[in-house]
Amino acid sequence: MRGSAMLRNGIMNYARYINAVSAARKPSPIRELRARPMCDTTREDASCGAPVKVAELLLKSPKTMISLASGMPNPNMFPFEKASFTIKGGLKITFGPDIMNRALQYSTSSGLPELISWLKDLQKCIHNPPTINYSPQQGQMALCITNGSQDGLSKIFEMLISPGDTVLLDTPTYPGTIIMLQPLGCKILSISSDQHGLIPQSLSDVLSKWKPEDAKNPRSDIPKVLYTIPNGGNPTGASMTTERKKEVYQIARKYNLLIIEDDPYYFLQFEKPWAPSFLSLDVDGRVIRTDSFSKILSSGLRIGFVTGPKPLIDQVVLHMQVSTMHVSSFTQLMVLQLLQQWGQDGFLKHVDRVIEFYAKQRDAMQLSAERWLKGLVEWHVPTAGMFFWLKLKGIPDTHQLITKKAVQKEVLFVPGNAFMANNSIPSPYVRAAFSLSTPEQMDLGFERLATLIKETV
Repeated sequence: MRGSAMLRNGIMNYARYINAVSAARKPSPIRELRARPMCDTTREDASCGAPVKVAELLLKSPKTMISLASGMPNPNMFPFEKASFTIKGGLKITFGPDIMNRALQYSTSSGLPELISWLKDLQKCIHNPPTINYSPQQGQMALCITNGSQDGLSKIFEMLISPGDTVLLDTPTYPGTIIMLQPLGCKILSISSDQHGLIPQSLSDVLSKWKPEDAKNPRSDIPKVLYTIPNGGNPTGASMTTERKKEVYQIARKYNLLIIEDDPYYFLQFEKPWAPSFLSLDVDGRVIRTDSFSKILSSGLRIGFVTGPKPLIDQVVLHMQVSTMHVSSFTQLMVLQLLQQWGQDGFLKHVDRVIEFYAKQRDAMQLSAERWLKGLVEWHVPTAGMFFWLKLKGIPDTHQLITKKAVQKEVLFVPGNAFMANNSIPSPYVRAAFSLSTPEQMDLGFERLATLIKETV
């Protein structure tokens, strides 16, 4: 026992969280030919059946075996022969015939083994999860590659959420999360946040209508899942402090919550040392984390990764087998070769260069806000991410102002209600992004906003 009343013999009961649809998923017989078995193939049970035994049989086959089993296309018929990419700083990535054939062919659903291994080492180096050395049943750390972190999030929600379930949501939050959840028929309970992110007392207050023992009752409507963006939150730019994360984690233990740590801006933290992640605090195996390369390597490559307890990652992979099948082998190999050439030190030096750029962008927007919006708008300077969250004084709802009048002034923002689970509630906020605009554009944009506010109030 590691301190949580909801752990039995120190082992999380993951069956409590996985919904009926996800629990019913079985390995694809064909997909399993491309991967090692995901479980003990000597057992014949609900999760390990004949398809996995076929995979093991083929993996153990002698070299003289003739296989007429694979339905993969013949790489000799692919028209692409080689490719070369020049990386800033002079590095080159070259795909010769062998690598090109692999890049253009089907791959394992969980991701290229070498890329998974590299990313696991990165997670160990940065987060050092307590679950690294756990047994698979205890929630040992596992990892899979996804088509960006949003693909991973979608599959996590579809694994965990059933109609009528209650989900705890950091509010305001990323609109993509809201529109992922709403069709699932769940109830969303909003947890308040401020300039330091999710407020632990708000989480406790919302959960106080239940008793911790309710988590033992399968018919209880007690929430099972808490979703949060801990660093540079979209839209607020807020980052949770270490103390808040520790408080939230203890509340999660008390009520037996899974924490979905959506952290696409982790590598855009402007101040060091970076605060520890929920993954680094996870002594139970109750954190499932999404990371993304979109902000630091390329958004178009669509490379993200999900880290968490092996029983949950395995279910995500089963979903991938029948949906995306796998992330593009081509882009995985591009990223893998880049990371292998850089090494961890080179990767983190690149991250530092990205941080330096966005910190300058943040500072430029802050200067423009001070110049034009002081007295008209309230804001906090973000310590991570790409956004300022602006509260317009004297304007209780920004929707019409931003969607109509601001457009006429030739300046675009996102109105605050777009980030609320109930977007019909008036919001005095707007989100301003400093990622793409030049300092001159930011300055002119805030000048136009200031004019608009003065004309409206």
